[in-house]
Amino acid sequence: MQLFIVYPSPINKSKNRLTMSLTLRTTLGCTEAVIDDDGGLKCFYQVADILSGELRIKFTNKEDDFDAIDWEFSFHGHSLTLHYSIYTGVSIFPSRTRDAMKKDNRAVVELASVLEKKLIDFNLNRNIA
Repeated sequence: MQLFIVYPSPINKSKNRLTMSLTLRTTLGCTEAVIDDDGGLKCFYQVADILSGELRIKFTNKEDDFDAIDWEFSFHGHSLTLHYSIYTGVSIFPSRTRDAMKKDNRAVVELASVLEKKLIDFNLNRNIA
C-alpha cells in the first residue's frame, strides 16, 4: 500500500504566500516524509541545521556514503533518520523502517509538519534579505 499526501508545488510564491510540498509515502514499510525529492546536499544540511539549532536535536549516528547520508536522532523519544540520496532527495523516516511502530510513524508526520513551517519561514526570510 502506498499513501501519498501531496500539497501544492515544491516551494512557490503565490499571492505573497510561500507554500511548500510535503509528501508522505510508505514504500519503505513505514511513513517517510519526503522533504524534497529533488533536494541536494544544501537542502539536507539546511534541515540538519534546523533540527540541531532550532529544535535542539542531537544526531546520535552519522553514516555518510558517496551517494547517501543517514543521520539518526531522537525526536520525542522516537528514533528517526534524516536521509539524503542523490536518487531520492531528502526525507525523514523511522530508523527501524519496517519494524516501526504506529507512534514512530506519527512522530515522522509531526516532525515533518514542524519542519515544513520552519523551511517556509527560512525561505521567506531568505527572499526578503
